[in-house]
Amino acid sequence: MIDRTLLPRNPTRAVRIGRTTIGSGHAVAVQSMCATRTSDVEATVRQILDLERAGADIVRIAVDSARDVAALRPIRERTGANLSVDLQENYRLASEVAPFVDKIRYNPGHLHHHERTRPVRDKVAFLAEVAAKHDCAVRVGVNCGSIDPDKAGRFAGDSVAEMVESALEHAALLDDLGFTRYCVSLKDSEPKKVIDANVRFAEVRKDVPLHLGVTEAGLPPEGVIKTRVAFEQLLSRGIGDTIRVSLTVPNDRKGEEIAAGRSILEDIARGRFRSVPENLGRKLNIISCPSCSRVENEAFVELAEKVREVTAYAREHAITIAVMGCRVNGPGETDDADLGLWCAPTHVNLKAKSVTVGTYRYDEVLARLKTELDRLVASRGTGG
Repeated sequence: MIDRTLLPRNPTRAVRIGRTTIGSGHAVAVQSMCATRTSDVEATVRQILDLERAGADIVRIAVDSARDVAALRPIRERTGANLSVDLQENYRLASEVAPFVDKIRYNPGHLHHHERTRPVRDKVAFLAEVAAKHDCAVRVGVNCGSIDPDKAGRFAGDSVAEMVESALEHAALLDDLGFTRYCVSLKDSEPKKVIDANVRFAEVRKDVPLHLGVTEAGLPPEGVIKTRVAFEQLLSRGIGDTIRVSLTVPNDRKGEEIAAGRSILEDIARGRFRSVPENLGRKLNIISCPSCSRVENEAFVELAEKVREVTAYAREHAITIAVMGCRVNGPGETDDADLGLWCAPTHVNLKAKSVTVGTYRYDEVLARLKTELDRLVASRGTGG
C-alpha cells in the first residue's frame, strides 16, 4: 500500500474530523455513507462497523426525523467511528445531533428553503456556533440539483458558476464568523462539471480543504469509471483532501465504495492513470444516486439495475436517464435528464426533463420508460 500523503497537494489548512485530519498535507481520507435508516440502531451500527472494516476514515449518516435524532446517542455509545451527519432540510437539528458526531454537513440550497424569512447569515452563524460548542467540523455541501435559488439563473446558464458562487459565499460567511474548521464539496453527476467546479473554487480558495465526489455516479462499473475520471484530473493537480465514491449498490455491498476509492488513490499515487473513455458524454448515460438512508424503498437499487438492462439497446445514443431514490434529491435532480425516475415509497414518478409523464407502480414503470425512450431515440435519429 503506497503512502497517500505522497499525492501532490494544494496548501489547504488542516481540518480535524474526530480522530482524522484532512488538508495540510495529511493523507486523503476516504469516506462513505450509511444506507440504513438511522433510526434502526442495530442496522446502522452494523453498517458503520462494516465500513470501518472496509477502510472508511469517515462515515456519514443522515438525520431527517425525531426518531433519527433519538438514535444518535445509542449509535455513538456503540462506535468510535468518525461520524459526519447530514442535516437534510432542517438545519435546526444541528444542536440536537452535534453532541454525538464529529462533523455537520449542510446544503446551502436546503438552508435557503428552511425559515425563508431568516437571513442566511443567521442560519450559518447558528451552525457555526453549534459546531464550535460541540467540537465539530462542518462541510458546506453544494449540489448541482439543489442550488440556492438566489444563484440560479444569474450566470447565463453556467451551472458550474452557480455552484462555485454558492460555495464561495458560504466559505466567506464562515470566515467572517471566525469559524474556519470547515471543508467544501461541489458535486455534479457529470465528471466534467465536477472537475470544472473544483478547479474554479480552488483557484480562488486554495486554503479550503475540498471533499471530492461525483454525485449519482450510478451502478458499478460505470459509476467507478465516472468517478475515476474526475478524481484523476483533480487529485493529480493537488485538488482534493477527502473523497467519496457514490455507487448504487445494495446495503451489504457499501464497502465497495471504500475499495474503489482506495484503488483510485493508489493508482494516482503510483502514476497509473487510465485514459478517459473517448465516448464519455456521447453515449447512453445512466445516473443514479448512491444507496443511502434517504432511499424510501430499497427496490430502488433493483430498479436502477433493471433500467440499465432494458435500455441497453440505446447505448449508442447520447441520452441521459436519471434514477433517483428519494424525495430530497429526486424532483430537482431529474430535471436535467432526458428521462428521469424518482422513487417514492410505493410508486415511481417518470419525467421527461422537468415535465412529469406520470406516476407508476414499480412493476409497471419500466414498460412506460421504454416507450418514452423509443420516442426519444426515434426523434433524434440514428446515433442520437
